Amino acid sequence: MSNDETICSLFQKRVEEDPHRVAIHCRGENTTYGQLAKDANGIASWLQSIGVSRGDRVVLLLANSSEYVASYLGILQAGGIVVALNPETTPHELDYVLADADPKVAMIGQDASRISGRCFENASSQCLAILTDDVKEDFQTTLSHAIRHSEVRHFSSECETENPQLDDHAQIIYTSGTTGKPKGVLLSHRNLSANCDSIVDYLQLTSTDSVMVVLPFFYSYGNSLLITHLSVGAKLVLSADTVFWNRVLDTMQSEKVTGFSGVPSTFAMLMHRSDFMKRDFLHLRYLTCAGGGLAPSVAERIRETHSQVDLFPMYGQTEATARLSTLLPHEIEFKPGSIGRGIEGVRLLVLNKENQEVSPGEVGEITASGENIMCGYWNDEVASKQVLTERGLRTGDMARVDEDGYIYIVGRKTDMIKYGSYRINPQEIEEVILELPEVAEVAVVGIPDEIWGESPVAFVVFSNVSNAVDSQAIVKHCRKKLPRYKQIKKVVSVESLPKTSSGKIRRHKLQAEFEAAILDDF
Repeated sequence: MSNDETICSLFQKRVEEDPHRVAIHCRGENTTYGQLAKDANGIASWLQSIGVSRGDRVVLLLANSSEYVASYLGILQAGGIVVALNPETTPHELDYVLADADPKVAMIGQDASRISGRCFENASSQCLAILTDDVKEDFQTTLSHAIRHSEVRHFSSECETENPQLDDHAQIIYTSGTTGKPKGVLLSHRNLSANCDSIVDYLQLTSTDSVMVVLPFFYSYGNSLLITHLSVGAKLVLSADTVFWNRVLDTMQSEKVTGFSGVPSTFAMLMHRSDFMKRDFLHLRYLTCAGGGLAPSVAERIRETHSQVDLFPMYGQTEATARLSTLLPHEIEFKPGSIGRGIEGVRLLVLNKENQEVSPGEVGEITASGENIMCGYWNDEVASKQVLTERGLRTGDMARVDEDGYIYIVGRKTDMIKYGSYRINPQEIEEVILELPEVAEVAVVGIPDEIWGESPVAFVVFSNVSNAVDSQAIVKHCRKKLPRYKQIKKVVSVESLPKTSSGKIRRHKLQAEFEAAILDDF
């Protein structure tokens, strides 16, 4: 595989190799590469017939499905720019994105129909809506322009779609917006292809692979699963359930999947709310984790239980198309807690305030360069110039490097807890608390302190309420493991942690919701 080809051309090669190979398994039904190509071609032809041309934005408000994948490929093939959004987004967020992206077409599924009607009525442009067949008729009547997805994907035209070029814009992925308004990360076909090539290389993906997809495709990490597997002719097994995790495991076993990808909270749920640690997965060969650091204690438990499975802790950003580094399976034992080194085609530097590389043990900001780095933020030149520098993408992640060049995240600039003259990385405290088997998830945030500025407080989700440990036991455990200035001041037991749609913890929401109550106790 070579990154001088677009995802569209790579997909077409896989179709020509074996059109009968299964591309997608969803809710007990299979879609072959040949059928997926036919549907994507119909969508591309129809989009071009109504005037969608190179650079036009097309919104996807669809849940993971064969319709999503066909629509994604069809938009790219027509020369359009995919703008994939959470189908359960709020009207306020959707209003913002519609105004910012100014799409020509939107593809809407049943999950999104409940909130999107008024937004499209109010949209400044006359955006044509394409509805999946399960959307109710009464919703269609609220839109001035609407057509059914089945009519579009079966569209036939004598005109041939023009394949996109590597430097054409391909996708806008809006950041999850843990703070402030989301930014539209603009990616080219070259960005997608370069990152795809690197991931396929280190995971050694082939057409014999299949992946259990529990991550949404509108999320950068989920998007990378989509393009990497389609590029090699592998199978995407789409989860219909992320509430009853044992059903996910049943599907993994019955479909003989070879890969599974998740964020730290995904693995927390698997370990504490399912039989994941008790089952055998005879065909599973790798696990990947990104979207946050996987605590070394958690990684160790997974590796001990599923010793035949390779575990890849990974690091990346939406602005980097997805992936920047990985710690290879054989390195975990010797470099626990590290994010590894830059993957093929990516150069990572850790720079100090003077823009010079730090010495081993010093802390600086991770800066990344490579063909996978975004073109910039959509409609925001100021923000683009702030992060895209001569030395590369400023990630906002603080880290140190060891003598062998392995990188260790210290924390995000915005997450650091300012305790007196100290700067505390909440992840370091979280990893210590996660050593306790009774703890499923934890988030540490800084709460205002009149003397020290901020004090660290831990919000803990226990694996089982009846098995919860006393808060003082957690405090004592931290005292044994951490220096005095990193000691937590309070433990708050919660049923769940607030997260973004991609599974990242909303630390600022925790602070806002619990700050007043905690201050009363200080």
